[in-house]
Amino acid sequence: MNIQIFGSAKSFDTKKAERWFKERRIKYQFIDMKRYGLSGKEFDAVLRAVGGVDKLVDWDGRDPELDLLRYLASETAKEDKVYENQDLIRLPVVRNGKKATVGYAPEAWHAWLEEE
Repeated sequence: MNIQIFGSAKSFDTKKAERWFKERRIKYQFIDMKRYGLSGKEFDAVLRAVGGVDKLVDWDGRDPELDLLRYLASETAKEDKVYENQDLIRLPVVRNGKKATVGYAPEAWHAWLEEE
């Protein structure tokens, strides 16, 4: 397994994800979203893996950009806006090769373990 956790040191779900992998002695790489964010290729891979920009966005957030995002008609325009402002992404984003999850998703991670 090649696990990458994109998150924030202040995010409780990120901390829970890190603890989940530590408890199972699975090595992972932590990437601080505030500092580094997702590269263009990583962003596209995560979008494909999770099933679109609507599943990637934290719709419960308080960012005023969310209101604008709700009314953008084009999927491409939404993707561009989220890529520009990655604070809109729900954390953590956990990648395992071409697979990815958004938010705390231990069921999916457990399924990855069974596939190994």
